[in-house]
Parts: sequence; structure tokens; C-alpha cells
Amino acid sequence: MWKKILKVLKNKYFIVSVAFLVWLVFFDQNNIISQIKLSRKLKQLKHQKEYYELEIRNNEKATLELMSDTDQLEKYAREKYLMKKDNEDLFIIEEEVADTSKSTAADTIR
Repeated sequence: MWKKILKVLKNKYFIVSVAFLVWLVFFDQNNIISQIKLSRKLKQLKHQKEYYELEIRNNEKATLELMSDTDQLEKYAREKYLMKKDNEDLFIIEEEVADTSKSTAADTIR
């Protein structure tokens, strides 16, 4: 059995085939490792493309709504850019978010 295996290993076609496969897998410009990386990058770019296409559709829809409805345009300008009419005052109320990560001495005694 060992003689058959040794005979196959000494075969020049087998040696050339193995050397060719090693060259393709590790050393070639388009080796398997590069192909796997490129495949992952392609999937990531496809996901980004889908996301941006969805964002474009949403923005086109919002733009169409703003251009066709003056009430929506006024609402958008007031909310986004804090615009106001000449005869009115604008009050901005910001809520503070309680920080739960800080503990007081009273909390640790309980």
C-alpha cells in the first residue's frame, strides 16, 4: 500500500498539479483568501446600496411633500431650522436625561 502511495507522490503530473494548486490558493493575485475578502466586501457594499436607495426614496418622498404642501414646508422649517414669524417668540425647551449610572450615598445605604 505504501508503495502505491509513494508511486503516486513521485508522479510528475501529481507534483505539478499540487504545485499549481498551492500557487493558486496562496500566491496568485486572485487567491482564495482575496476572493473571500472581496466576497465579504461585496455583500457589505450591497447592503449599503440598499440602505442608500431606501434613503433616497424617503428623501424624494419628503421633498415632494414639502414642495407640494406649504403647511408641511412651514412645519419643517419651524421644527428643523427653528424659524419663526416676525411677530412671535420662540421658546426651546430641552429635557434633561437623568443619569442612572451615578449612585448616591443614600442609594448604597438602602
